[in-house]
Amino acid sequence: MSKLTHINDNGEAEMVDVSSKSESAREAKAIAIVNMKPETLDLIISGLNKKGDVLGVAKIAGIQAAKKCSDLIPLCHPLMLSKISVDLTPNIKKSCIEIIAIAKLNGKTGVEMEALTAASIAALTVYDMCKAVDRFMSIDSVKLLEKKGGKSGHWINPS
Repeated sequence: MSKLTHINDNGEAEMVDVSSKSESAREAKAIAIVNMKPETLDLIISGLNKKGDVLGVAKIAGIQAAKKCSDLIPLCHPLMLSKISVDLTPNIKKSCIEIIAIAKLNGKTGVEMEALTAASIAALTVYDMCKAVDRFMSIDSVKLLEKKGGKSGHWINPS
């Protein structure tokens, strides 16, 4: 059975020591989906939401969240990201917004948490900006889709 990396031999939480690891190019891609009423999606697409540009604000919120990941998640390393992208795509057929976040760096530890944080906070921002018109929205499918680099190499989520 695999050992949890953030637990020491005494069973206490600790930040992983990455000082002996080699730097490598690392990348992670995450997704979050915000489901909503068709009328809510129409408001977002048309730009008529009273709170403003939902997709633009959510994109910036996701980028900012990735940069602050270590402030939000106690055992994450502060990282010097070389890229963070957050793309929000309305899906009219499914009445949702699909959010894809990609984080990249050259470093000693992965960027999965930064990508997941970016996607999650972008989704929460969409919810916050639209909750007055649709309290039945849901945030689903927050997950890591792919990671590259480091000791484990290239990994793609089979789901």
